[in-house]
Order: sequence, then C-alpha cells, then structure tokens
Amino acid sequence: MSSVDQGCFHCGLDVPPHTHLSLDIDGQPRRFCCLGCQAVASAIVDGGLQNFYRYRTDNNPRPNEQSVNFAVYDLPDVQQEFVYSSGDKAASDSVKQAQLLLEGISCAACVWLIEHHLGKLAGVKSVRVNATTHRCLVSWDAAQLQLSEIMSELAHIGYHPIPATQDQHQQLREKENRTALMRLAIAGFGMMQVGMVAVALYSGADAGWQVYLRWLSLLITTPVVFFSAKPFFAAAKRSLLTRHLTMDVPVSLAIGGAYIASCWATVFGGGEVYFDSVSMFTFFLLWGRYLEMRARHRNGIDTDRLAQLLPATATRRSEDGEWLAVPLKQIRAGDRVLVASGTSVPCDGRVLDGHSSVVETLLTGEPDAVEKNVGDLVIAGTLNTDSALQIEVTATGQNTRLSAIERLVEQAQQDKPTQVALADKLAGYFVAAVLVVSALVALIWWQIDASHAFWVTLSVLVVTCPCALSLASPTALTAAVSWLRQHGLLITRGHVLEGLPKVQRVIFDKTGTLTMGAPQVVEIRSVSGQTESDAPLTDQQKQHYLNVCAALETGSTHPIAQAFKPYSDSGVTATGVRQITGEGVSGKIAGEQYALGKPDFVCGDLVLPEVEGQWLLLGREGDPLAWIRLQDRLRDSAQPMIAALQSRGLSVELLSGDGESEVGRVANELGFSHWQARQNPDQKLAYIQQLQEQGEKVLMVGDGINDVPVLSGAFVSVAMGGATDLAQTRADSVLLGSDLMALERAFECAILTRRVIRQNLFWALCYNVTALPLAAAGLVPPWAAAIGMSASSLVVVGNALRISRRKSS
Repeated sequence: MSSVDQGCFHCGLDVPPHTHLSLDIDGQPRRFCCLGCQAVASAIVDGGLQNFYRYRTDNNPRPNEQSVNFAVYDLPDVQQEFVYSSGDKAASDSVKQAQLLLEGISCAACVWLIEHHLGKLAGVKSVRVNATTHRCLVSWDAAQLQLSEIMSELAHIGYHPIPATQDQHQQLREKENRTALMRLAIAGFGMMQVGMVAVALYSGADAGWQVYLRWLSLLITTPVVFFSAKPFFAAAKRSLLTRHLTMDVPVSLAIGGAYIASCWATVFGGGEVYFDSVSMFTFFLLWGRYLEMRARHRNGIDTDRLAQLLPATATRRSEDGEWLAVPLKQIRAGDRVLVASGTSVPCDGRVLDGHSSVVETLLTGEPDAVEKNVGDLVIAGTLNTDSALQIEVTATGQNTRLSAIERLVEQAQQDKPTQVALADKLAGYFVAAVLVVSALVALIWWQIDASHAFWVTLSVLVVTCPCALSLASPTALTAAVSWLRQHGLLITRGHVLEGLPKVQRVIFDKTGTLTMGAPQVVEIRSVSGQTESDAPLTDQQKQHYLNVCAALETGSTHPIAQAFKPYSDSGVTATGVRQITGEGVSGKIAGEQYALGKPDFVCGDLVLPEVEGQWLLLGREGDPLAWIRLQDRLRDSAQPMIAALQSRGLSVELLSGDGESEVGRVANELGFSHWQARQNPDQKLAYIQQLQEQGEKVLMVGDGINDVPVLSGAFVSVAMGGATDLAQTRADSVLLGSDLMALERAFECAILTRRVIRQNLFWALCYNVTALPLAAAGLVPPWAAAIGMSASSLVVVGNALRISRRKSS
C-alpha cells in the first residue's frame, strides 16, 4: 500500500488525536482523518474497486467536506457550453456527451477507478479519462440519468468535477507551463552551483575541503532530484506497476542510482560522487522535454483558438425593432442579429439583409473572402469585412459548425494511429534491451575497472533512452494534422495520414462533391407525341408547371428540391406528397395527381431528350406534361484536382445515383474514363467492397449525407463538410471548404509525413546504435549522454516541424 500507515489511509494526512474512524480494507483496519475520507474509501470498496489502493502511486487529495449541489448543471442554459448530442446516428436523441475536468487525478489508477466506477451506473454509455489533461468525456442517456448524479458520484469518490470550458483549459495549460519552468529553473540553478563546486573538487582540494564540498553538493542536488526529477520517478513507477516499460525507467534508474551512490560516498566516505552529472543531465532532460512540450502545443490543433473567434456579445433585434447588445448565451435560433463590419459572426445563420464579404480562412482554409448575399449561409467565428449584415440565427452554441469542428478535433486527438502505437511498443522492447545491456556493461566493467563501472553504466542508461524513437511518429502526425486543418481538410481518424499513400483508386460522388450541389432549372419543354400539343410551351404554362414542381418539392431537403425553391411563393399547394428515393415525388394538386421524377416513375418508359443534362419528367394522372432540365455547376477546383490525382498514377472513378446523361456530361468534362450512373447507396457500397476484396485500397469522396454507408466502408473517406451533417459524419476526414485541391494537398502532406517519420525513426535508431557502443566503451560521460539524448529528441522534433512550415501548393 502506498499510504503511510501512521496517517490517513486515503489522503495521507495526520489523523487528529481522539479520532477513531476506520474501515477494513484487504483484511486490515485502515484509519482515516475525517468522515469525508472514510466515505470516499467506503464508496470505492463497496463498488468492488479496492484494487485502486493497491496500484495508486500517490495519496489522494482530501475530499471537500462542504456539500456541493450539482443540480444547477442539469439546466439546459448551463449545459450549453460543455454538453452536446452524442452524434451517433444509432443512438437515441436522449444520449448526451459532456466534457468535464476532474480535480484530484494523480496517476493511472485514478483513471481506472473513475472509468470503472462510472461505468457501473445505469444509463452511462461510455467513460474516457485522460490522465495527462485530467479531462473526462462521459456519454450517458439523459432519460435514465441526470448529469448532476454523474458529477455527484465523481465527487463522492474524491474527484471534484467542473465543466471543461475554455477558461479551465487555459488555466491548466498555464499551470503545466509554470510547473515545468519551475522544475527547469531549479535544475538549472543546481547544475550551475554544483558545477562550480565540482571544479574545486576536481582541482585537487585536500581531504578536509573534499568532505565539505561533497556535503555542499549533496545539499544543492537534493531539491533537483526530489523536485525537478520527480516526473521521471512518478512516470517510471506507474509504468512498472502497469508492467509496461517506458523511457522513464532507465532515466529514473540513472538519476536515482547516481544520487544514492553519491550520497553513500558522501556519508560513509570513499568512492566517487556524481552530483554534478545528476544535476546536469536532469537539467538537459527537462530542457529537452520542455521544448518538446512547447512544440506540441504550438503545432497541435488548438481548439481554444477556434473558440476565441466568437464575440462575447451579439446585437439582437428586439420585438419593438430596437437593436440591443446581449450576451451571446442569450441568442436563440430564429433571432435576428446584426453583424457589423469588422466583427465576427456570433452564430450560424442565413443572411436576411445586406451584402458583404466574409473571411472563413480559419475554418475552411480558403484564403479569399467569400461574397455573401441575401439567402446565403454564414458560419459562427468568421469575420465580416465590408458592410453590415442582418442574419437569421439557425444554430448557436454546440449546434454550430464551429463547435462541430472542435468536437471532431477532440476525436482526432484521442485516436491513436497504429504508427504511434507501434513506436510505443518498440520503445518498450528497446527499454528492456537497454536494461539488459546496461546490466551486462556493469558486470563487464566491474571486472575491468570497478571504479569506472558505475558511471559507464549510468551513461549507457541515459544515452540510449528511446525518447527520439517515441517522438518520431506523434510529432510528425500532430504537425501534419494541424497543417491540413489550416489548409481546408479536417482529419477525424488517426489512420488517414497512414492510409493516403497506400490508396490506389479514388471514387467520387457527383452531386454536392464534384458539383456545387445546387442544380438550377435551365430548360422546360413539351413532351413530343403525347397528349399535350407539340407546340412550344407558353411562358404561362412553363410558370404553372414550375409552380406545380415547387409544390411537390416543398419540405424536401434534397438538392433537386432547392432548384424549385424560387417558384414556391405562387400559392400552389400539394397534399398527400410521397417521396420515393431515387425515383421521384408525387402528390395531389387541386384534386389531380401529379408526379415528378424519372420517366418510368411518372408514366412509363419514355426516351430522354438528346440534350445532355439531368432531365425530370412532370406528369398528371399518368400523362406526361413537360420535360424539365436541371444543371448543376461544377466546382472550379474539380478539374485541376482530377488531373492532379491522375498525374499521381491513381485511378479515378465517378459513381453517382443520377441519370446517365448528366453523369456522362460531368465525366466527359472532368476526364473520367470510368463512371457509373443510377447507383444507389447499397450498390455503391457493394462495388467498393468488391474492389477492396480484390486488394485495392479505395478512397471515397462523398457529400456525407446520402453516402454514409459508402464512407463508412471505404479504406479512407472524405466528406464534404456541411453545417448540419458535420458533427454526425462517418467519414475519416472532412473537407471544410469548397476547394477540392485540399485533397491533392492531403496526398502531398501524407507522403511528406511518411518520409519525415521514416527519417525520424532512422535517425533515432542510428543514434542509439552509434551511441551505445561509445557509452559502453566509457567514452561518453553521463552529462554528455544527457546532452546527446536531448539533442537527439530535438532533432526529431525539428524535423517534424518542417511539415507545419511547408507552403501550400
């Protein structure tokens, strides 16, 4: 047990006199300092989780004895900042997710306890706790369990929960930075002072002065070991308890062994002291890790930066027509908001009045300002540059596109790529090998020259620490993910960068992917040889038919329905509307049955007009009335993107559910040699699965709405980001803007990342293979070993930074 027997078994503090609080744990009576600690321990034991006390590495903080009422966190207004829908389409609407920060986490055993304790609660779906950031992601069914009950359970076992807001994250980062700087400063001060004392020792001080100088070195080095080097010892202890060797094990053995041996020599006399080496390589190790931490923070995806795009207030129009500044939290969907020139858009919305340019670079990666007119959508966090806009709010808080991006970023950060997992596994084996080699070196040098055996072994332990090996992959991947997000592609799964260089075939959906997804009516003509006259349609007839189509499509979210939206204000209404996916829509207007869609759905098999385009047939009571041609404009970046992928030797293919004429037109314009039309989602999925069974690696690019099965089944998938489906997409990555060249940039970045990772691994292995024999031969002192190991890690980090500094093509 890690608790001091004379103190409180839970928190380690002294038990006050005349306090007789105890509990039997593992067959022994354990004493507690207060009712709070006893209650927490009782909850842990009653839950069958007493193993927590066996594996913890630190005493727990004393629980807050003042009762906390968490009921306020059940209020919807309070939950807006840190609670959101799960985004899982298979889950019910009542399933929610909350981001919490937990006070009191000290080791991996705390994580185990929290996850197992909450996991036993009825209604809790999943719990994930990050021991480094003290962040807890909990998913639960709000119909069975209140958030306040979950937070109370956390407090009951000694971990006080608070909402994971941006302010709290900032405070944690500042605390981490301050602590790291303090440890580094003390180690640096100790290194300099002990170094000056060591000069006197090495200069031939007489026996009396040697004793004094050794004790002075011990006094200066002690805080360096017990405070500055504490993270190494704590991490090593955790890894040994979990039976997983990490780089901190040899580092701790080196620091602890050198310090203990030097203390022995100082107290009992005789032998060498290594206080200068202990202080020096502790400083260099901390310096290297501090720079690594700063590099990760700088190159990681900083979600706080996104949240800071939102203003604190918004100008809302009141019922009496006045414009009033109100807190952003008070804005609701349907409100009318004024966005002044030079200010950020506070929420997602649709432009009601005004014309301006909006910069969406930080969200979409597109550098140019986008023109916004009446009816266009604007995104929370973007910058209005020209003139004022009045918008109708469509989404606020956790429902905005900005919040969806933040959640996908968090998902990507929690996903551990196989490259990183493999490097960690290799590092574990490498540490085991280092320990074995170090023992052999110590044995051999003990036979050769016992006076040098200790510091030679020390150098071997330090110089071969596989820091660079463990950093080789994660630093490069973090830099790549950050760079891609800044240039328009959001990575949401860890395997994307590993998978892109292996892709052999890229399959595209058409509508909403290669095209703008907003078809327009470009022609309406009579049906030759049917019951209607062969004469051209009059303007009045055309208008009436378009009004009928608009009535049938009212309420539909399909892109085709948007083409008839300009004609929806005619007053024509339809009843009994019935939509058939992939076929068409039908309904009654003025007592007559109308149908719009494919010919065989409307009135039988008719020959489509020869003019290319997407043709729909309008019919009444089974008789054809008119052909309507729609055309969707291609994205400007579609053709150069297809050409770029083909120049890479990739096979590109078009797979669409639209008719052959329209799909053929798009395929010819973009240069597709292979394309298929009239493919429903099930057929698309079956086709991709067939290709992958034959050994091909397929990348699927779709609109993220109709292509969910295909996106889920492809080797790698990219979805076009939309304001409504972004949070629920099953794709591995999301294209934030309309520039399809982000896909080409992703291939370039993935190939560069793979090259950088290989370079880093090669460097790390070469360094260790070269340094090991030199250290084993006694040619590398411990302080130089620490410099070499830190320098090796910094070379890896610096090489990874090349990815984030590369310019976009």
